[in-house]
Amino acid sequence: MTLGQPLGSVTQGSLTGGLEVRLHPDILVEDMRVGKFLVVQGVRSRFFCMLTDVALGTANQRIIANPPSWEDTFLREILAGSGTYGTITLAPMLMFTPPLEGGEVGGLGDGENGRDSKSQNLSSLASFQPQTSTTMELMPVKTIPSHFSQVYDASIEDFRRVFGWEDDPQRKNFSIGKPLDMDVPVCLDLNRFVERSNGVFGKSGTGKSFLTRLLLAGTIRKNAAVNLVFDMHSEYGWEAVSEGKQFSTVKGLKQLFPNKVEVYTLDPESTKRRGVPHAQELYLSYDQIEVEDIKLCSRDLGLSDASIDNANILFAEFGKSWILQLLSMTNEEIKLLCEEKRGHQGSITALQRKLFRLENLKYMRAACPHNYVNQVLRSLEAGKNVVIEFGSQSDMLSYMLVTNMITRRIHQHYVSKAEKFLQTKNPNDKPTQLMITIEEAHRFLDPAIVQSTIFGTIAREMRKYFVTLLVVDQRPSGIDNEVMSQIGTRVTALLNDEKDIDAIFTGVAGAGALKSVLAKLDSKQQALILGHAVPMPVVVRTRPYDSVFYQEIGDVAWEEKSDEEVFAAAELAKADLGF
Repeated sequence: MTLGQPLGSVTQGSLTGGLEVRLHPDILVEDMRVGKFLVVQGVRSRFFCMLTDVALGTANQRIIANPPSWEDTFLREILAGSGTYGTITLAPMLMFTPPLEGGEVGGLGDGENGRDSKSQNLSSLASFQPQTSTTMELMPVKTIPSHFSQVYDASIEDFRRVFGWEDDPQRKNFSIGKPLDMDVPVCLDLNRFVERSNGVFGKSGTGKSFLTRLLLAGTIRKNAAVNLVFDMHSEYGWEAVSEGKQFSTVKGLKQLFPNKVEVYTLDPESTKRRGVPHAQELYLSYDQIEVEDIKLCSRDLGLSDASIDNANILFAEFGKSWILQLLSMTNEEIKLLCEEKRGHQGSITALQRKLFRLENLKYMRAACPHNYVNQVLRSLEAGKNVVIEFGSQSDMLSYMLVTNMITRRIHQHYVSKAEKFLQTKNPNDKPTQLMITIEEAHRFLDPAIVQSTIFGTIAREMRKYFVTLLVVDQRPSGIDNEVMSQIGTRVTALLNDEKDIDAIFTGVAGAGALKSVLAKLDSKQQALILGHAVPMPVVVRTRPYDSVFYQEIGDVAWEEKSDEEVFAAAELAKADLGF
Protein backbone atom coordinates (compact mmCIF):
# COMPACT_ATOMS: atom_id res chain seq x y z
CA MET A 1 0.00 0.00 0.00
CA THR A 2 1.07 3.64 -0.40
CA LEU A 3 2.10 5.19 2.87
CA GLY A 4 2.51 8.75 1.59
CA GLN A 5 5.41 11.09 2.18
CA PRO A 6 7.82 10.02 4.93
CA LEU A 7 8.15 12.57 7.72
CA GLY A 8 11.36 11.42 9.35
CA SER A 9 13.64 8.59 10.41
CA VAL A 10 13.97 6.78 13.73
CA THR A 11 17.40 7.60 15.15
CA GLN A 12 17.25 6.12 18.64
CA GLY A 13 14.86 5.12 21.40
CA SER A 14 13.67 2.40 23.72
CA LEU A 15 10.48 0.50 24.47
CA THR A 16 9.94 2.35 27.74
CA GLY A 17 11.31 5.75 26.82
CA GLY A 18 9.81 6.06 23.34
CA LEU A 19 11.31 6.64 19.90
CA GLU A 20 13.31 9.68 18.84
CA VAL A 21 12.68 10.67 15.24
CA ARG A 22 14.67 13.16 13.17
CA LEU A 23 12.39 15.02 10.77
CA HIS A 24 13.30 15.21 7.10
CA PRO A 25 14.46 18.65 5.87
CA ASP A 26 11.24 19.36 3.96
CA ILE A 27 8.98 18.72 6.97
CA LEU A 28 8.00 21.77 8.99
CA VAL A 29 8.43 21.19 12.71
CA GLU A 30 5.45 23.46 13.41
CA ASP A 31 3.17 20.86 11.80
CA MET A 32 4.08 18.36 14.49
CA ARG A 33 1.56 18.72 17.34
CA VAL A 34 1.52 16.83 20.64
CA GLY A 35 -1.22 14.20 20.49
CA LYS A 36 -0.83 13.61 16.75
CA PHE A 37 -0.85 9.98 15.53
CA LEU A 38 1.89 8.60 13.32
CA VAL A 39 2.96 5.18 12.10
CA VAL A 40 6.49 3.80 11.94
CA GLN A 41 7.08 1.21 9.22
CA GLY A 42 9.51 -1.41 10.48
CA VAL A 43 10.83 -4.49 8.71
CA ARG A 44 8.22 -6.90 10.03
CA SER A 45 5.68 -4.72 11.80
CA ARG A 46 3.98 -1.39 11.59
CA PHE A 47 3.89 0.65 14.82
CA PHE A 48 0.98 2.92 15.67
CA CYS A 49 2.36 5.78 17.78
CA MET A 50 1.38 8.97 19.58
CA LEU A 51 3.53 12.08 19.33
CA THR A 52 4.44 13.13 22.88
CA ASP A 53 7.16 15.76 22.47
CA VAL A 54 8.70 18.12 19.89
CA ALA A 55 12.25 19.49 20.05
CA LEU A 56 14.88 21.34 18.00
CA GLY A 57 18.38 19.97 17.39
CA THR A 58 21.66 21.16 15.92
CA ALA A 59 24.54 19.20 14.48
CA ASN A 60 27.18 21.59 15.81
CA GLN A 61 27.28 23.70 18.95
CA ARG A 62 28.96 26.50 17.00
CA ILE A 63 25.65 27.13 15.21
CA ILE A 64 23.99 27.88 18.56
CA ALA A 65 26.93 30.07 19.63
CA ASN A 66 26.76 32.10 16.42
CA PRO A 67 23.28 31.77 14.91
CA PRO A 68 22.50 33.36 11.53
CA SER A 69 20.58 36.62 11.58
CA TRP A 70 16.88 36.50 10.77
CA GLU A 71 17.43 38.47 7.55
CA ASP A 72 19.98 35.92 6.30
CA THR A 73 17.44 33.54 4.78
CA PHE A 74 20.04 31.99 2.47
CA LEU A 75 22.22 30.76 5.35
CA ARG A 76 19.21 29.54 7.30
CA GLU A 77 18.05 27.52 4.30
CA ILE A 78 21.54 25.99 3.94
CA LEU A 79 21.60 24.95 7.58
CA ALA A 80 18.01 23.59 7.60
CA GLY A 81 17.97 19.80 7.61
CA SER A 82 21.70 19.35 8.03
CA GLY A 83 23.01 21.77 10.62
CA THR A 84 19.59 22.38 12.20
CA TYR A 85 16.68 19.99 12.31
CA GLY A 86 13.54 19.10 14.21
CA THR A 87 13.03 16.00 16.33
CA ILE A 88 9.90 14.40 17.72
CA THR A 89 9.37 11.77 20.39
CA LEU A 90 6.88 8.99 19.73
CA ALA A 91 5.27 6.60 22.20
CA PRO A 92 4.52 3.27 20.44
CA MET A 93 1.00 2.19 21.43
CA LEU A 94 0.13 -0.75 19.19
CA MET A 95 1.73 -2.76 16.42
CA PHE A 96 0.36 -4.34 13.26
CA THR A 97 2.10 -7.69 12.77
CA PRO A 98 1.70 -10.17 9.87
CA PRO A 99 -0.12 -13.34 10.97
CA LEU A 100 2.00 -16.33 11.86
CA GLU A 101 2.50 -18.85 9.08
CA GLY A 102 4.33 -22.11 9.69
CA GLY A 103 6.01 -20.77 12.82
CA GLU A 104 7.37 -17.70 11.07
CA VAL A 105 6.32 -14.07 11.38
CA GLY A 106 5.31 -12.85 7.94
CA GLY A 107 7.72 -15.27 6.26
CA LEU A 108 10.77 -13.49 7.71
CA GLY A 109 11.95 -16.23 10.08
CA ASP A 110 15.08 -18.38 9.79
CA GLY A 111 15.46 -19.98 6.34
CA GLU A 112 15.22 -23.67 5.59
CA ASN A 113 19.00 -24.03 5.46
CA GLY A 114 19.67 -22.13 8.69
CA ARG A 115 20.83 -18.92 7.05
CA ASP A 116 22.02 -16.15 9.30
CA SER A 117 18.94 -14.27 10.56
CA LYS A 118 20.71 -10.90 10.45
CA SER A 119 21.62 -11.18 6.76
CA GLN A 120 18.13 -12.42 5.96
CA ASN A 121 16.54 -9.47 7.74
CA LEU A 122 18.74 -7.06 5.81
CA SER A 123 17.77 -8.62 2.50
CA SER A 124 14.13 -8.59 3.58
CA LEU A 125 14.39 -4.90 4.39
CA ALA A 126 15.69 -4.14 0.92
CA SER A 127 12.78 -5.90 -0.77
CA PHE A 128 10.09 -5.20 1.85
CA GLN A 129 6.62 -4.33 0.58
CA PRO A 130 4.34 -3.07 3.38
CA GLN A 131 1.09 -4.93 3.85
CA THR A 132 -2.23 -3.23 4.46
CA SER A 133 -3.19 -2.99 8.11
CA THR A 134 -6.31 -5.07 7.46
CA THR A 135 -4.11 -8.08 6.65
CA MET A 136 -2.14 -7.73 9.88
CA GLU A 137 -2.90 -8.60 13.49
CA LEU A 138 -3.27 -5.83 16.05
CA MET A 139 -1.06 -6.52 19.07
CA PRO A 140 0.38 -4.77 22.15
CA VAL A 141 3.83 -3.30 21.61
CA LYS A 142 6.54 -5.77 22.64
CA THR A 143 9.45 -4.41 20.63
CA ILE A 144 10.54 -1.34 18.64
CA PRO A 145 11.43 -0.70 14.98
CA SER A 146 15.03 -0.66 13.79
CA HIS A 147 17.25 2.35 13.14
CA PHE A 148 16.21 4.61 10.25
CA SER A 149 12.70 3.15 10.01
CA GLN A 150 10.51 5.70 8.26
CA VAL A 151 7.69 7.61 9.95
CA TYR A 152 4.42 8.47 8.21
CA ASP A 153 1.11 10.12 8.98
CA ALA A 154 -1.45 7.61 10.24
CA SER A 155 -4.05 6.82 7.59
CA ILE A 156 -7.82 6.53 7.88
CA GLU A 157 -7.41 2.78 7.38
CA ASP A 158 -5.07 2.63 10.37
CA PHE A 159 -7.61 4.41 12.55
CA ARG A 160 -10.47 2.20 11.47
CA ARG A 161 -8.36 -0.85 12.20
CA VAL A 162 -7.48 0.42 15.68
CA PHE A 163 -10.70 2.13 16.81
CA GLY A 164 -13.30 0.42 14.62
CA TRP A 165 -16.27 2.22 13.10
CA GLU A 166 -19.60 3.23 14.52
CA ASP A 167 -21.77 1.05 12.28
CA ASP A 168 -19.85 -2.16 13.04
CA PRO A 169 -22.61 -4.80 13.45
CA GLN A 170 -20.40 -6.94 15.71
CA ARG A 171 -19.73 -4.29 18.36
CA LYS A 172 -21.56 -1.48 20.11
CA ASN A 173 -19.22 1.26 18.99
CA PHE A 174 -19.94 4.93 19.64
CA SER A 175 -18.04 7.85 18.13
CA ILE A 176 -16.83 10.14 20.91
CA GLY A 177 -14.92 12.49 18.60
CA LYS A 178 -12.17 12.74 16.02
CA PRO A 179 -8.35 12.99 16.14
CA LEU A 180 -7.07 16.55 16.27
CA ASP A 181 -5.78 16.51 12.69
CA MET A 182 -7.99 13.97 10.90
CA ASP A 183 -11.62 13.58 9.88
CA VAL A 184 -12.17 10.02 11.08
CA PRO A 185 -14.22 8.89 14.11
CA VAL A 186 -12.63 7.58 17.29
CA CYS A 187 -15.01 5.01 18.77
CA LEU A 188 -15.56 3.69 22.27
CA ASP A 189 -16.53 0.04 22.64
CA LEU A 190 -19.60 0.58 24.83
CA ASN A 191 -19.82 -3.09 25.84
CA ARG A 192 -16.39 -2.74 27.41
CA PHE A 193 -17.18 0.76 28.66
CA VAL A 194 -20.10 -0.30 30.85
CA GLU A 195 -18.25 -3.38 32.16
CA ARG A 196 -16.30 -1.25 34.62
CA SER A 197 -16.70 2.01 36.49
CA ASN A 198 -15.57 5.03 34.46
CA GLY A 199 -14.72 8.68 35.00
CA VAL A 200 -15.14 12.05 33.29
CA PHE A 201 -12.61 14.55 34.64
CA GLY A 202 -11.59 18.12 33.91
CA LYS A 203 -11.33 21.49 35.57
CA SER A 204 -14.35 23.76 35.80
CA GLY A 205 -15.54 25.10 32.43
CA THR A 206 -13.97 22.41 30.24
CA GLY A 207 -17.28 20.78 29.27
CA LYS A 208 -17.52 17.78 31.62
CA SER A 209 -21.33 17.91 31.51
CA PHE A 210 -21.33 17.84 27.71
CA LEU A 211 -18.91 14.92 27.66
CA THR A 212 -21.08 13.09 30.17
CA ARG A 213 -24.22 13.79 28.14
CA LEU A 214 -22.50 12.42 25.03
CA LEU A 215 -21.55 9.21 26.81
CA LEU A 216 -25.02 8.76 28.30
CA ALA A 217 -26.68 9.35 24.93
CA GLY A 218 -24.38 6.75 23.37
CA THR A 219 -25.17 4.08 25.95
CA ILE A 220 -28.91 4.74 25.53
CA ARG A 221 -28.79 4.70 21.72
CA LYS A 222 -26.78 1.47 21.63
CA ASN A 223 -28.69 -0.17 24.52
CA ALA A 224 -25.38 -0.90 26.22
CA ALA A 225 -26.77 -0.30 29.74
CA VAL A 226 -29.62 1.26 31.62
CA ASN A 227 -28.65 4.53 33.32
CA LEU A 228 -29.46 6.08 36.67
CA VAL A 229 -28.36 9.73 36.64
CA PHE A 230 -28.28 11.87 39.78
CA ASP A 231 -28.70 15.24 38.08
CA MET A 232 -27.44 17.75 40.61
CA HIS A 233 -27.92 20.87 38.46
CA SER A 234 -30.77 19.68 36.21
CA GLU A 235 -28.49 19.40 33.17
CA TYR A 236 -29.26 15.95 31.80
CA GLY A 237 -33.00 15.36 31.97
CA TRP A 238 -34.83 17.90 29.81
CA GLU A 239 -32.53 20.72 28.72
CA ALA A 240 -29.67 22.83 30.02
CA VAL A 241 -27.98 26.15 29.43
CA SER A 242 -25.42 25.90 26.64
CA GLU A 243 -21.83 26.65 27.56
CA GLY A 244 -20.37 29.72 25.89
CA LYS A 245 -23.65 30.78 24.24
CA GLN A 246 -25.82 33.29 26.05
CA PHE A 247 -29.57 32.57 26.08
CA SER A 248 -29.03 29.22 24.39
CA THR A 249 -30.07 25.77 25.57
CA VAL A 250 -29.20 22.22 24.61
CA LYS A 251 -31.43 19.20 24.63
CA GLY A 252 -31.38 16.69 27.45
CA LEU A 253 -31.84 12.94 27.34
CA LYS A 254 -35.62 13.06 27.74
CA GLN A 255 -35.96 15.18 24.60
CA LEU A 256 -33.68 12.91 22.59
CA PHE A 257 -35.18 9.65 23.86
CA PRO A 258 -38.73 10.40 25.05
CA ASN A 259 -39.70 6.72 25.31
CA LYS A 260 -36.47 5.51 26.91
CA VAL A 261 -35.94 8.14 29.62
CA GLU A 262 -38.00 8.95 32.71
CA VAL A 263 -37.45 12.06 34.82
CA TYR A 264 -38.03 12.00 38.58
CA THR A 265 -37.88 15.25 40.51
CA LEU A 266 -37.23 16.20 44.12
CA ASP A 267 -38.56 19.70 43.40
CA PRO A 268 -41.80 19.44 41.35
CA GLU A 269 -42.32 23.23 41.28
CA SER A 270 -38.94 23.86 39.67
CA THR A 271 -39.44 21.05 37.16
CA LYS A 272 -42.89 22.34 36.22
CA ARG A 273 -41.60 25.90 35.71
CA ARG A 274 -39.01 24.65 33.25
CA GLY A 275 -41.67 22.87 31.24
CA VAL A 276 -40.48 19.29 31.76
CA PRO A 277 -43.37 17.03 30.67
CA HIS A 278 -44.36 13.78 32.43
CA ALA A 279 -41.90 14.25 35.31
CA GLN A 280 -42.64 12.03 38.28
CA GLU A 281 -42.42 13.24 41.85
CA LEU A 282 -39.96 11.61 44.22
CA TYR A 283 -40.22 11.73 48.00
CA LEU A 284 -38.23 10.06 50.76
CA SER A 285 -39.14 9.39 54.37
CA TYR A 286 -37.20 9.50 57.63
CA ASP A 287 -37.53 5.76 58.16
CA GLN A 288 -35.47 5.19 54.98
CA ILE A 289 -32.46 7.04 56.42
CA GLU A 290 -29.82 4.83 57.99
CA VAL A 291 -26.79 5.81 60.04
CA GLU A 292 -24.57 5.21 56.99
CA ASP A 293 -26.44 7.96 55.12
CA ILE A 294 -25.95 10.40 57.99
CA LYS A 295 -22.27 9.47 58.30
CA LEU A 296 -21.70 10.28 54.63
CA CYS A 297 -23.22 13.73 55.20
CA SER A 298 -21.50 14.34 58.55
CA ARG A 299 -19.28 17.08 57.07
CA ASP A 300 -22.26 19.00 55.68
CA LEU A 301 -24.31 18.49 58.85
CA GLY A 302 -21.37 19.40 61.09
CA LEU A 303 -21.51 16.14 63.05
CA SER A 304 -18.69 14.77 65.18
CA ASP A 305 -17.63 11.14 65.37
CA ALA A 306 -19.22 10.99 68.82
CA SER A 307 -22.58 12.00 67.34
CA ILE A 308 -22.31 9.24 64.76
CA ASP A 309 -21.51 6.69 67.49
CA ASN A 310 -24.58 7.79 69.43
CA ALA A 311 -26.67 7.59 66.24
CA ASN A 312 -25.86 3.87 66.23
CA ILE A 313 -27.20 3.63 69.80
CA LEU A 314 -30.44 5.29 68.69
CA PHE A 315 -30.76 3.00 65.69
CA ALA A 316 -30.23 -0.07 67.85
CA GLU A 317 -32.93 1.17 70.23
CA PHE A 318 -35.59 2.45 67.82
CA GLY A 319 -34.83 0.75 64.50
CA LYS A 320 -36.01 2.49 61.34
CA SER A 321 -37.93 5.12 63.30
CA TRP A 322 -34.79 6.38 65.06
CA ILE A 323 -34.81 9.86 63.46
CA LEU A 324 -38.52 10.51 64.12
CA GLN A 325 -38.06 9.37 67.70
CA LEU A 326 -35.02 11.57 68.15
CA LEU A 327 -36.65 14.69 66.69
CA SER A 328 -39.61 14.32 69.07
CA MET A 329 -37.59 13.65 72.24
CA THR A 330 -37.34 16.15 75.08
CA ASN A 331 -34.13 16.85 76.97
CA GLU A 332 -35.40 14.74 79.85
CA GLU A 333 -36.11 11.79 77.55
CA ILE A 334 -32.64 12.09 76.04
CA LYS A 335 -31.13 12.09 79.52
CA LEU A 336 -33.03 8.93 80.52
CA LEU A 337 -32.01 7.19 77.30
CA CYS A 338 -28.35 8.01 77.90
CA GLU A 339 -28.53 6.63 81.42
CA GLU A 340 -30.05 3.37 80.20
CA LYS A 341 -27.95 2.88 77.05
CA ARG A 342 -24.73 4.61 78.12
CA GLY A 343 -25.09 7.27 75.50
CA HIS A 344 -23.64 10.76 75.62
CA GLN A 345 -26.31 13.38 76.25
CA GLY A 346 -24.37 16.24 74.68
CA SER A 347 -23.66 14.28 71.49
CA ILE A 348 -27.28 13.14 71.10
CA THR A 349 -28.58 16.67 71.75
CA ALA A 350 -26.17 18.01 69.10
CA LEU A 351 -27.29 15.28 66.70
CA GLN A 352 -30.94 16.20 67.29
CA ARG A 353 -30.22 19.88 66.67
CA LYS A 354 -28.36 19.18 63.42
CA LEU A 355 -30.97 16.75 62.09
CA PHE A 356 -33.70 19.36 62.42
CA ARG A 357 -32.26 20.68 59.13
CA LEU A 358 -33.89 17.71 57.41
CA GLU A 359 -37.32 19.23 58.07
CA ASN A 360 -36.50 22.01 55.58
CA LEU A 361 -35.95 19.59 52.69
CA LYS A 362 -38.86 19.69 50.24
CA TYR A 363 -38.68 15.99 49.41
CA MET A 364 -38.48 14.65 52.96
CA ARG A 365 -41.64 13.27 54.60
CA ALA A 366 -42.43 11.73 57.95
CA ALA A 367 -44.10 8.92 56.00
CA CYS A 368 -44.65 8.30 52.28
CA PRO A 369 -47.84 6.84 50.75
CA HIS A 370 -45.72 4.37 48.81
CA ASN A 371 -42.07 3.49 48.23
CA TYR A 372 -40.72 5.85 45.57
CA VAL A 373 -37.33 4.12 45.50
CA ASN A 374 -39.04 0.89 44.46
CA GLN A 375 -40.82 2.87 41.76
CA VAL A 376 -37.43 4.03 40.42
CA LEU A 377 -36.20 0.45 40.57
CA ARG A 378 -39.18 -0.81 38.58
CA SER A 379 -38.45 1.80 35.91
CA LEU A 380 -34.86 0.60 35.65
CA GLU A 381 -35.89 -3.05 35.46
CA ALA A 382 -38.30 -2.14 32.65
CA GLY A 383 -35.31 -0.83 30.67
CA LYS A 384 -36.05 2.84 31.28
CA ASN A 385 -33.18 5.25 31.91
CA VAL A 386 -33.87 7.38 34.99
CA VAL A 387 -32.76 10.97 35.59
CA ILE A 388 -33.33 12.30 39.12
CA GLU A 389 -33.48 16.10 39.11
CA PHE A 390 -32.72 18.09 42.26
CA GLY A 391 -33.95 21.53 41.18
CA SER A 392 -33.57 23.99 44.06
CA GLN A 393 -32.59 21.09 46.35
CA SER A 394 -29.12 20.90 44.81
CA ASP A 395 -27.06 21.71 47.90
CA MET A 396 -24.40 19.18 48.78
CA LEU A 397 -26.31 17.85 51.80
CA SER A 398 -29.32 16.91 49.68
CA TYR A 399 -27.22 15.54 46.86
CA MET A 400 -25.16 13.23 49.06
CA LEU A 401 -28.09 12.15 51.21
CA VAL A 402 -30.47 11.29 48.36
CA THR A 403 -27.83 9.74 46.12
CA ASN A 404 -26.58 7.47 48.87
CA MET A 405 -30.05 6.44 50.08
CA ILE A 406 -31.30 5.47 46.62
CA THR A 407 -28.07 3.87 45.42
CA ARG A 408 -27.72 1.69 48.50
CA ARG A 409 -31.20 0.22 48.10
CA ILE A 410 -30.84 -0.33 44.37
CA HIS A 411 -27.46 -2.00 44.89
CA GLN A 412 -28.96 -4.32 47.50
CA HIS A 413 -31.61 -5.38 44.99
CA TYR A 414 -29.00 -5.97 42.27
CA VAL A 415 -26.83 -8.04 44.62
CA SER A 416 -29.81 -10.26 45.44
CA LYS A 417 -30.79 -10.61 41.78
CA ALA A 418 -27.21 -11.27 40.63
CA GLU A 419 -26.73 -13.99 43.23
CA LYS A 420 -29.94 -15.64 42.07
CA PHE A 421 -28.72 -15.52 38.46
CA LEU A 422 -25.35 -17.02 39.40
CA GLN A 423 -27.20 -19.83 41.15
CA THR A 424 -29.83 -20.63 38.49
CA LYS A 425 -27.87 -19.62 35.34
CA ASN A 426 -31.28 -18.72 33.91
CA PRO A 427 -30.93 -15.89 31.33
CA ASN A 428 -34.27 -14.48 32.48
CA ASP A 429 -32.77 -13.88 35.92
CA LYS A 430 -29.80 -11.90 34.61
CA PRO A 431 -29.95 -8.26 35.74
CA THR A 432 -29.73 -5.52 33.13
CA GLN A 433 -26.36 -3.78 33.29
CA LEU A 434 -26.78 -0.58 35.32
CA MET A 435 -24.54 2.51 35.17
CA ILE A 436 -24.97 5.09 37.94
CA THR A 437 -23.81 8.65 37.21
CA ILE A 438 -22.73 10.86 40.11
CA GLU A 439 -21.24 14.36 40.12
CA GLU A 440 -18.80 15.82 42.68
CA ALA A 441 -17.54 12.26 42.98
CA HIS A 442 -14.65 13.08 45.31
CA ARG A 443 -17.19 13.83 48.04
CA PHE A 444 -18.43 10.22 47.86
CA LEU A 445 -15.05 8.59 47.25
CA ASP A 446 -12.86 10.50 49.67
CA PRO A 447 -10.17 8.24 51.21
CA ALA A 448 -11.48 8.96 54.71
CA ILE A 449 -14.97 7.55 54.04
CA VAL A 450 -14.71 5.45 50.89
CA GLN A 451 -14.42 2.16 52.77
CA SER A 452 -17.82 2.68 54.37
CA THR A 453 -19.81 4.06 51.42
CA ILE A 454 -21.80 2.18 48.83
CA PHE A 455 -19.95 3.97 46.03
CA GLY A 456 -16.57 2.67 47.18
CA THR A 457 -18.09 -0.80 47.28
CA ILE A 458 -19.45 -0.52 43.73
CA ALA A 459 -16.16 0.81 42.36
CA ARG A 460 -14.16 -2.01 43.93
CA GLU A 461 -16.59 -4.72 42.81
CA MET A 462 -15.93 -3.95 39.12
CA ARG A 463 -19.09 -5.39 37.50
CA LYS A 464 -19.59 -8.36 39.81
CA TYR A 465 -23.23 -7.45 40.47
CA PHE A 466 -23.90 -5.72 37.10
CA VAL A 467 -23.64 -2.22 38.62
CA THR A 468 -20.94 0.30 37.69
CA LEU A 469 -20.33 4.01 38.22
CA LEU A 470 -19.78 6.95 35.90
CA VAL A 471 -18.07 9.51 38.14
CA VAL A 472 -17.86 13.16 37.08
CA ASP A 473 -15.37 15.34 38.94
CA GLN A 474 -13.01 18.29 38.69
CA ARG A 475 -10.78 17.09 41.54
CA PRO A 476 -9.67 13.51 40.82
CA SER A 477 -6.91 13.89 43.40
CA GLY A 478 -9.64 13.84 46.06
CA ILE A 479 -10.71 10.33 45.03
CA ASP A 480 -9.21 7.36 46.84
CA ASN A 481 -6.23 5.86 44.98
CA GLU A 482 -7.60 2.33 45.15
CA VAL A 483 -10.84 3.49 43.55
CA MET A 484 -8.98 5.44 40.85
CA SER A 485 -6.98 2.34 40.00
CA GLN A 486 -10.28 0.51 39.36
CA ILE A 487 -11.61 3.17 36.98
CA GLY A 488 -11.85 1.39 33.64
CA THR A 489 -12.02 4.25 31.14
CA ARG A 490 -11.00 7.84 31.86
CA VAL A 491 -12.25 10.69 29.70
CA THR A 492 -10.20 13.70 30.75
CA ALA A 493 -10.46 17.31 29.65
CA LEU A 494 -7.87 19.93 30.61
CA LEU A 495 -6.44 19.77 34.14
CA ASN A 496 -3.85 22.16 35.58
CA ASP A 497 -3.22 20.93 39.10
CA GLU A 498 -0.29 18.51 39.30
CA LYS A 499 -2.00 16.37 41.93
CA ASP A 500 -5.08 15.98 39.73
CA ILE A 501 -2.95 15.07 36.71
CA ASP A 502 -1.05 12.47 38.76
CA ALA A 503 -4.36 11.02 39.97
CA ILE A 504 -5.61 10.52 36.40
CA PHE A 505 -2.67 8.23 35.65
CA THR A 506 -2.95 6.11 38.80
CA GLY A 507 -2.18 2.54 37.74
CA VAL A 508 -1.45 3.54 34.10
CA ALA A 509 1.73 2.30 32.43
CA GLY A 510 3.75 4.86 30.47
CA ALA A 511 2.10 7.77 32.27
CA GLY A 512 5.07 10.11 31.88
CA ALA A 513 4.59 10.71 28.16
CA LEU A 514 0.83 11.03 28.50
CA LYS A 515 1.07 13.72 31.17
CA SER A 516 2.66 16.10 28.70
CA VAL A 517 -0.14 15.38 26.24
CA LEU A 518 -2.84 16.10 28.84
CA ALA A 519 -1.21 19.38 29.84
CA LYS A 520 -1.34 20.64 26.24
CA LEU A 521 -5.08 20.16 25.68
CA ASP A 522 -7.26 23.11 24.72
CA SER A 523 -9.68 24.28 27.39
CA LYS A 524 -12.72 23.38 25.28
CA GLN A 525 -13.83 20.39 23.21
CA GLN A 526 -10.66 18.32 23.61
CA ALA A 527 -10.13 15.27 25.79
CA LEU A 528 -7.64 12.49 26.46
CA ILE A 529 -9.31 9.06 26.52
CA LEU A 530 -7.56 6.02 27.91
CA GLY A 531 -8.51 2.73 29.45
CA HIS A 532 -10.68 -0.32 29.00
CA ALA A 533 -13.00 0.94 26.22
CA VAL A 534 -10.26 2.08 23.80
CA PRO A 535 -7.32 0.01 22.53
CA MET A 536 -4.85 2.82 23.29
CA PRO A 537 -4.79 6.36 24.74
CA VAL A 538 -6.11 8.92 22.26
CA VAL A 539 -6.61 12.68 22.16
CA VAL A 540 -9.84 13.68 20.46
CA ARG A 541 -11.69 16.76 19.38
CA THR A 542 -14.94 15.80 21.04
CA ARG A 543 -18.10 15.34 19.04
CA PRO A 544 -20.23 18.53 18.97
CA TYR A 545 -23.44 18.33 20.97
CA ASP A 546 -25.60 20.14 18.43
CA SER A 547 -28.50 19.75 16.00
CA VAL A 548 -26.51 17.36 13.82
CA PHE A 549 -25.88 15.14 16.85
CA TYR A 550 -29.57 15.30 17.79
CA GLN A 551 -30.58 14.04 14.36
CA GLU A 552 -27.93 11.30 14.33
CA ILE A 553 -28.54 9.95 17.80
CA GLY A 554 -32.06 10.86 18.97
CA ASP A 555 -35.38 9.07 18.58
CA VAL A 556 -37.22 12.21 17.45
CA ALA A 557 -36.55 14.79 14.75
CA TRP A 558 -35.00 17.98 16.08
CA GLU A 559 -36.77 21.25 15.45
CA GLU A 560 -35.24 24.71 15.67
CA LYS A 561 -36.66 26.90 18.43
CA SER A 562 -37.56 30.52 17.98
CA ASP A 563 -35.37 33.13 19.68
CA GLU A 564 -38.18 33.90 22.12
CA GLU A 565 -38.51 30.23 23.15
CA VAL A 566 -34.75 29.87 23.57
CA PHE A 567 -34.55 33.04 25.68
CA ALA A 568 -37.45 31.98 27.93
CA ALA A 569 -36.08 28.47 28.43
CA ALA A 570 -32.59 29.78 29.17
CA GLU A 571 -33.89 32.26 31.74
CA LEU A 572 -35.83 29.51 33.55
CA ALA A 573 -32.84 27.17 33.55
CA LYS A 574 -30.52 29.90 34.81
CA ALA A 575 -32.93 30.80 37.62
CA ASP A 576 -33.19 27.17 38.74
CA LEU A 577 -29.43 26.78 38.66
CA GLY A 578 -29.02 29.89 40.84
CA PHE A 579 -27.33 32.08 38.18
